[in-house]
Amino acid sequence: MGTGNMKQYAWSAALLAMAALAAGCLNVRTENPSFDATVAEAREALEAMENDPVTLDRPVVVLSGIFDPGLMARSLARRLEAAVGDDRVIHVAFPGAWSFDACRKRAIEAVDEAFPNDDPEWTTEVDVVGVSMGGIVARYAATALETDDWEPQARRLRIARLFTLGSPHQGASMAALPTPDPRARAMRAESEFMKRLDEAAEDEAYTLYPYVRLSDRMVGAHNAAPPGETPIWVPNRPLRPAHLTVAADPRIVADIARRLRGEEPLAAEPREPLP
Repeated sequence: MGTGNMKQYAWSAALLAMAALAAGCLNVRTENPSFDATVAEAREALEAMENDPVTLDRPVVVLSGIFDPGLMARSLARRLEAAVGDDRVIHVAFPGAWSFDACRKRAIEAVDEAFPNDDPEWTTEVDVVGVSMGGIVARYAATALETDDWEPQARRLRIARLFTLGSPHQGASMAALPTPDPRARAMRAESEFMKRLDEAAEDEAYTLYPYVRLSDRMVGAHNAAPPGETPIWVPNRPLRPAHLTVAADPRIVADIARRLRGEEPLAAEPREPLP
């Protein structure tokens, strides 16, 4: 990574740290009647799944958040792999990929390398778990949008189900802060990038499951699902930054794992509106 990129990364990481401090570690005690599993119950569910491995219908790809060098994404991938018992789980991180075009390219190349096929237009079909920005990368990689760096008929990510964790589907609240990072600027509400992504949403063939924890000041719980949709939400845990540790929440991990396994999820429909 060059000196300029190192400075850009350090500046962006510093802004993220300040935002996390500003967001605090509040614990919202509001209960969700449509997702009332406790942390203890979720951990028991994960342990039960680990003792009963299954073969998944398709591989799983975990896409990291904006400043995660791969640690959180790797940890989540390992937890999901343990819960399902299938080793076709990979993670992709985006250090040095300073545009959504570069992130898209990296995600698709990773899937092609791990699960190659001969289709000239689409990757192998996968289920995707996107942490924060990773959810937006997944949506972008699945579209047929013309990009700055790619040809209009560029290869696309074939997604069956997309699970997003605190992803800014309607823009991120903290993205309004000054930043040199073009990815953060692209995730501002009403940005041209987000508008283009929403315009392409009508053609999305996958099923979306958007998760969020309350007190997420970095993205905003109301932004964590596309317009007109309600996110699958849980109250934040005590003394934990709601956004930065969302991928480690046992309730969310267990619910995703059950869905991947084709079992009854912990969260029920219809979804409880945000408080």
